[in-house]
Amino acid sequence: MKRQVPIMLAILASLYPVVAFYFPAEGINRFNQELDGWMVIIASFALLLGFVSMVQVNLHKVRRRSKGWIFGLITLAAFALMASFGLLGGQGTRTLADGTTRLEPFSWLFQYMYSPLQSTMFSLLAFYVASASYRAFRVRNVEATLLLVGAVIIMLGRVPLGQLVLPGIESLGIPSVEDVAEWIMKYPNTAGQRGVIIGAALGAASMSIRVMIGIERPYLGKS
Repeated sequence: MKRQVPIMLAILASLYPVVAFYFPAEGINRFNQELDGWMVIIASFALLLGFVSMVQVNLHKVRRRSKGWIFGLITLAAFALMASFGLLGGQGTRTLADGTTRLEPFSWLFQYMYSPLQSTMFSLLAFYVASASYRAFRVRNVEATLLLVGAVIIMLGRVPLGQLVLPGIESLGIPSVEDVAEWIMKYPNTAGQRGVIIGAALGAASMSIRVMIGIERPYLGKS
């Protein structure tokens, strides 16, 4: 019973929104909205479990002085600081006696510490993208050659230097590098993106069906 009851609840909870979508009766939709509310409540508990897990993992790392424990300590301190200011009402702005406004501590930390750190993380991704591109653009076969040629055309078509060097000859019907890059982005690139999206959607649908009928049971801690 410890396994059968959760499996039956998962099957019913996953099939009910499908039934409500195809049979939009008033009573069915009302209970479906109740299920949505329960989902929000359960997700809140999941966030709480994530918080407890994060604190336990980092505390264990700090106590044992394992590798990278200083980062765990910084994580705990930053979390405690932001949570304290957020719970104590340090958000938004406040007006001083001279009429000027200042950010509250939580908003100040978010705007002047969290946002710059987030921008730094995204900027570092550019170096990883460049490294991955270097490895992917090595001419080893026909597919890699096509990828390299397409990438060079796109880069030339997106910068003013490429548009200046390869402007095209309209009288002879020779398109510019900008037009070729636009054609690649509009047709081959869009077709490839749609193929990836369709494949991902089919994979998600198949996994959902496996969960619905009880083949996949990640909520029990094992498949």
